[in-house]
Amino acid sequence: MFSLLWSEHCGYKHSALLLKRLPSRGERVLHGPGENAGVLDLGDGAAIAFKVESHNHPSAVEPFQGAATGIGGILRDIVAMGARPVALLDGLRFGAPDWSFKRAVAGIGHYGNCVGVPTIGGEAVFDEAYRGNCLVNAMCVGLLPTQRVLKARATAIGSSVLLYGATTGRDGIGGASVLASQELGEDDADKRPTVQIGDPFTGKKLIEASQELVERGLVDSLQDCGAAGLASALAEMARDGAGVDAELGRVPLREDDLEPWEIMISESQERMVCVTSQPNDVAAVCRKWELNHAVIGEVTYTGDVRCLHDGELVGQIPAQLLTDECPRYRVPTRPKETPLASPPLEPNLRSREWIYERYDQLVGSRTIRRPGLDAAVLRLRPSFRGIAVSLDGPPLGERDPFRAGALAVLDAARNVACCGGEPIGLTDCLNFGNPEKPEIAWELEQAIEGIAQAAEALGTPVVSGNVSLYNDTDGRSIPPTPVVGCIGLVPDVRRMPQGWRRGDKVSVLRGQPELDLGREAELIQLVWQAAPRLSLAHDVSDGGVETALAEMAAWSGVGAELDVPDPETVRFVLAGATVPDFAVEVGQV
Repeated sequence: MFSLLWSEHCGYKHSALLLKRLPSRGERVLHGPGENAGVLDLGDGAAIAFKVESHNHPSAVEPFQGAATGIGGILRDIVAMGARPVALLDGLRFGAPDWSFKRAVAGIGHYGNCVGVPTIGGEAVFDEAYRGNCLVNAMCVGLLPTQRVLKARATAIGSSVLLYGATTGRDGIGGASVLASQELGEDDADKRPTVQIGDPFTGKKLIEASQELVERGLVDSLQDCGAAGLASALAEMARDGAGVDAELGRVPLREDDLEPWEIMISESQERMVCVTSQPNDVAAVCRKWELNHAVIGEVTYTGDVRCLHDGELVGQIPAQLLTDECPRYRVPTRPKETPLASPPLEPNLRSREWIYERYDQLVGSRTIRRPGLDAAVLRLRPSFRGIAVSLDGPPLGERDPFRAGALAVLDAARNVACCGGEPIGLTDCLNFGNPEKPEIAWELEQAIEGIAQAAEALGTPVVSGNVSLYNDTDGRSIPPTPVVGCIGLVPDVRRMPQGWRRGDKVSVLRGQPELDLGREAELIQLVWQAAPRLSLAHDVSDGGVETALAEMAAWSGVGAELDVPDPETVRFVLAGATVPDFAVEVGQV
């Protein structure tokens, strides 16, 4: 249990102190970092839960199942907050659009399509620097009433601890330590048994059963069995002073000869743990949804996680020692030169339709704007309000860690602004190499500072996230790759930019040659406020203005004749019947 919970993946040993720098408070924040997902108040009694996580090393070793179980895991994190998942996004960075990439895309599509949650956005970047250590980041968004937000903590002494979902096997044992918290190398194939196996149909039943449990008020708290399995779930539930006694002999198994330690740290997928004072009613719901279930223990006053097997005490550990007392390191840092790299433009500027057409984008009947340009938009039924969602990493070839962090935030916020969304919340996934190398520790520190300063300039809190370190293969680290998800609140989806039309005037918004976060935040605000009066808005990113204009023309099905001087300073291209007073006209559709 210590090897798992004190691993980098679970314990955040090299990043926890740095993450305190991120702004996480705001008037909309109901839950910030520390829970399974961040939760924001949307008003009108509605709340949104969202988070992005990595499944990089499992996807490098076994791309289909690695990517698929990454989707399953992030779905359960949202379910654990009492929310219904309504959208998925994925951030993919591979060396090339090769077999491994296509298998990862297939895994994402398989799990998301089968479980019935639309995949509506993300990014796909190809850069030789990620060959051998791909990045697969998955983001999920869920909706719930504000009064129904759950926590993972157990507080009701004497309540039952009930495990439900799939059976427990040997798949995934050691995934958080053997795989996720070590560098990759020549023996990667030997790590394939540590990759979990996903079952999206059981995942769908788990979502529906969990929704029924929280809607009927049958559970006090929920926790996903993700990394480190029951060891992590029970320790997290017990960390605030309560304890948990668990009888491992009651756990439903798929292999009868599992040892107690294997039961505790198995990472078998599609499992949840709940605390309930009504175990019989919870069991009835589980039977209805044909899920394995068992009361495996109870909440105590001891503050310890006590593990029993057939009545015999086989382990007893203070929960706080497993969680809050995990070592936190301040490692030495060493700045390094960060020249701009030049990955090939051709595969990175090509249409991504061949990727996202593999995903169901409309299931759930909330999708107002599909993937393909900037953010996707979901309707908050029954109102006409909406949420714009985007997931973005640093620009192509950016190697400066501060700029990588700041620009990832800005790019995600620009995308939601182009759809008329006011940026209200951020989530981040920090993908870096081995933090024990001073140069990598410096990159991590600088990227977090970049994210923090950009978030402060926007006035937008970072409420959830994930850190993925040791992304090295045979000693070579990936570039600094902070990936940021942004949520934007759209006042009226009926007044959202849809596409430019013949006769529209086209104008541009310019930034400074040097990065000015205050100016960039001002431009983002101007765009989302003006969006209801525009026929189309688009931000300028990889490929510059020429690519942005080509994307707008393809999206709208209409070309334009334009002359854009000083294209390197352009941040947004706008189209509409009139030119906003803060923009510069450059042509006509």
